[in-house]
Amino acid sequence: MLYSSKLKLPINSKTMTKQQLKLLLLSATLFLSSCATLTQDIEIKVYTDPDVNYDNYKTYAWTGSAQIVFDPIGQWEQPTLDTDEEVRFLVNRELRKHGLIPVEVQPDILVAFAAGIDTTVLELKENPRNKHIPTVAPKAALMIALIDADNGYVIWMGHATGEAQQQQSIENIRSRIDYAVSKIFDQL
Repeated sequence: MLYSSKLKLPINSKTMTKQQLKLLLLSATLFLSSCATLTQDIEIKVYTDPDVNYDNYKTYAWTGSAQIVFDPIGQWEQPTLDTDEEVRFLVNRELRKHGLIPVEVQPDILVAFAAGIDTTVLELKENPRNKHIPTVAPKAALMIALIDADNGYVIWMGHATGEAQQQQSIENIRSRIDYAVSKIFDQL
């Protein structure tokens, strides 16, 4: 028979293991359901060029077109969170997971992103031979584009759309961005 050090009650070691397991399962269920409700409105779409061998790309660099665009009422860019840097951090993480290495000169791929209302500001160049990848994302989206550095064509593009969330905590905003970026890159 074991005794709890704080409660001084006898606890059966077999019962304690079952209780801990039940508590762990309950905690995991609550955590997963809270994540699901936090991100359930987010929809992901990814467009790829079927003629591209993505294994040929080994390095990447950021373009100057990585930004939160036209956000007059602050729905994307919270004053206490640098959303641009948050997205860059997560995209860097995901690209590295896929074996791509950041470089300063002569990258194979250029990376651009935009979030907010007007994604046409990126002026992405559509490949005239291949219309599989749109160069403009729907409104209220986070769009990430991978561009062939040699010819300037978009070779891969993913975007996440969701409802604008009012008065979210910084942690919830980070969780939503992390979820969106991770899910976009799941399909690279």
